[in-house]
Amino acid sequence: MTTTTTTRGTATIADLYRTEGKAELIGGRIVRYMATGFQPNQIAFDIAISLRIYAKSTGKGVVCPDNIGYVVPELTSGRESFSPDASYYDGPLPQNRMKFIEGAPTFAVEVRSENDYGKAAEAEIAAKRADYFEAGTKVAWDVDPVNMCIRSYRADSPETAVVFQKGDVAHAEPAVPGWRINVAELFPD
Repeated sequence: MTTTTTTRGTATIADLYRTEGKAELIGGRIVRYMATGFQPNQIAFDIAISLRIYAKSTGKGVVCPDNIGYVVPELTSGRESFSPDASYYDGPLPQNRMKFIEGAPTFAVEVRSENDYGKAAEAEIAAKRADYFEAGTKVAWDVDPVNMCIRSYRADSPETAVVFQKGDVAHAEPAVPGWRINVAELFPD
């Protein structure tokens, strides 16, 4: 989730389509994100695989790995897009499947990278989580590889995390009904 650079303050979704790499539109600026390290990437990928198996078996929703674009009406923060590390979406897909999804992910997963720790990072993570909920996301995960835990936040209780650790089976209720994942599988020794 670590940001690297931002561009001018008058960018639009059309500009975001032309931006190479992972980026989001916030306050009229293209905010680029650094590439992630091996462990955060693998955790996000494992979550996406598990979600995809769920979606295929239930015939409900779609799962997107890292770098999908979700476009939302401008939020209070100025944000107009998201690009979660993994996500589940159960809304209408774009008519042109080459375009971003219009709407917020139903369930968003953000996996912390090496530089996503400390006061500034905590504030950035909390602000993005608030944006997810304002946009309509039901559940947002803050996956912490250093502390080997998942903090699960729900829109109906956005400041209170349910913490899943090794030995727990995590869920994303009510966003992904019935889906479960063993936390120990995400943080191997």
